[in-house]
Amino acid sequence: MKASFSELISGEQPVLVDFTAAWCGPCKMLAPILEEVAGKLGNDVRIIKIDVDQNPAVAGRYQIRGVPTLILFRRGEILWRQSGVQSAHALEQAIRGVLV
Repeated sequence: MKASFSELISGEQPVLVDFTAAWCGPCKMLAPILEEVAGKLGNDVRIIKIDVDQNPAVAGRYQIRGVPTLILFRRGEILWRQSGVQSAHALEQAIRGVLV
């Protein structure tokens, strides 16, 4: 059974959501950066991708105006939000700063 978006973001483990689109060039640039960050953070954070074209209700609920947009959730609450491509170092530092 597929979990709903609210179920995915409502747990104790922080979830970084990458709001993306298949046609988005910067989103493609962000993919290897997210893989690097996932490798460094391990189980500290879960990273999922949400395609805004396939999930317009979720994108609308969080007022996603541009992609890529990254939102870090824990217990359903937004801890951090950033639009645009980030370096792996900047992204890791931002996430670690919020998770302390």
